[in-house]
Amino acid sequence: MVTYEADAWTALGDPTRRAIFARLAERPRPVGELAHGLPVSRPAVSQHLRVLKEAGLVTDRSAGNRRIYRVDPDGLAALRTQLDRFWNEALANYKQLVEQSTEEDE
Repeated sequence: MVTYEADAWTALGDPTRRAIFARLAERPRPVGELAHGLPVSRPAVSQHLRVLKEAGLVTDRSAGNRRIYRVDPDGLAALRTQLDRFWNEALANYKQLVEQSTEEDE
């Protein structure tokens, strides 16, 4: 198995990881519960969780003989900050284009 250190965007680029992350956004869950209904095995879910954890998007804690995974609010906030920056830059560029277009029409 090839492992790599993923950033949040790369980690969420995989549809299975997005599905796992979406389930964790609803509430914390153990691996077995996350794997239920997904088209991948429980070990594959564990591998996907490892990538999400390395990307800073999920954390886990021990609960008896199980690990409970949840969304890491700090990792999600960092992702949101990046997305807000992209959005604000796009809006500023759009405003500049509209103003430039209006000046050319005058």
